[in-house]
Amino acid sequence: QVQLVESGGGLVQAGGSLRLSCVASGIIFRFNSMGWYRQAPGKQREQVAYIMSGGSTNYADSVKGRFTISRDNAKNTVYLQMTSLKPEDTAVYYCAARPWTTSSWDYWGQGTQVTVSS
Repeated sequence: QVQLVESGGGLVQAGGSLRLSCVASGIIFRFNSMGWYRQAPGKQREQVAYIMSGGSTNYADSVKGRFTISRDNAKNTVYLQMTSLKPEDTAVYYCAARPWTTSSWDYWGQGTQVTVSS
């Protein structure tokens, strides 16, 4: 089965930066999109950013200008470069993949914790 594995989370001071990575492996490698979601304690999961196979990107308003998503299709890897981090960015960040067959976010990673201290 498809596996998504995130890495790069950690503890960082406000104003700092982190770079998250997600590597996809398994049977299905052809994805419509790959993206990042996050979920803070007591909050709903929210979409942070996604990138289409052709390279177009979309960002949540809360992270525009601070986060950058990129993708290496040959390596089945997606990245999230986070800068100017704020305490409100603290959450578990999940990598997700959307296959062409369903056009829904069917595959998810285990999550990586990002904690931004003030």
